[in-house]
Amino acid sequence: MIIALTVLVAVTVVCVFLDLSWVSATKSYSFSEVFDALFGNASWSANKNVREEGLPRVTIGIFVGAGLAISGCAMQAVFKNPLASPYILGLSSGASVGAAVGMLFAISFIPVAIQVPALAFVTCFGTMMLVYTMSRIGGTIRTETLILSGVAVSSLLSALVSFLTFIAGDQLSGIVFWTMGDLSHADWEEICFAAPIIVVSSVFLITQAKNLNVMMLGDIHALDLGVDVKKTRLFVLILTTFIVAAAVSFVGIIGFIGLVIPHILRMLLGPDNRVIMPLSMVGGACFILICDYLSHIVAPLYGTLPIGVTTALIGAPIFIYLLISRKKEVGWN
Repeated sequence: MIIALTVLVAVTVVCVFLDLSWVSATKSYSFSEVFDALFGNASWSANKNVREEGLPRVTIGIFVGAGLAISGCAMQAVFKNPLASPYILGLSSGASVGAAVGMLFAISFIPVAIQVPALAFVTCFGTMMLVYTMSRIGGTIRTETLILSGVAVSSLLSALVSFLTFIAGDQLSGIVFWTMGDLSHADWEEICFAAPIIVVSSVFLITQAKNLNVMMLGDIHALDLGVDVKKTRLFVLILTTFIVAAAVSFVGIIGFIGLVIPHILRMLLGPDNRVIMPLSMVGGACFILICDYLSHIVAPLYGTLPIGVTTALIGAPIFIYLLISRKKEVGWN
């Protein structure tokens, strides 16, 4: 684990410098210029571009990537299903409905400063409970019912977001761009709000890693070994809901991180959640930085690609591969 963690951290640091090197569609800084700018020793324009524009974008990306990855890891353990993730099960769409409502309408009994994240959490948690209830048959959750429930609920919620976008008026472009995921408008105030929620929830998730390992053997075995399955499952789902709501309400929908990163790490390092969960956080941060860098490559021709599009272009083929490789499990044969 130490070696893997060291490698991932080193790659992430390189990705931070790589991502910060972008200035505009046609100009980038060298690593040495980025390093100097971080400490205020570069030119005025370089200091401004790196510290005031690039650093908030990279920082929120690190927290969001880490949070979504560990959320996906925890959900896959809870549902004993490698296809489970916040995006596939509709949590991102659920949070987006609440966030869109908060952006369009003023709710008198909710303070303005927390209106968007508060509504995102409520709708995200409601979505989780709905998908969980729909997919539970006879006390068990089957793969096909879980995926179908998530896709169905996600489609309905996406339609609601489309309706809200349709009636958004002057805020149309902002909501459309937000639904595709966007790190570029991050500021330090948002980071100070989202980061503690993501970090604290992630730490509590890691404390449940041992129980999740036992639960992956089956509920009956977990009960025999003294794990309170219902309490642990509810606790984990609430924590993942906090993380997804905090992420989506500030940067929009960024999918497939929670699916791709834990699955790759499990293939390389095995299923032990005590190892996979902390590594998923670093891997998720690294993945979102790479995607953000790739989003800038097409900038000279088309402008910077929304990061949600980039993560989907990479994550969707992996999801298709997982479905095909496990088609016996989901009843296709």
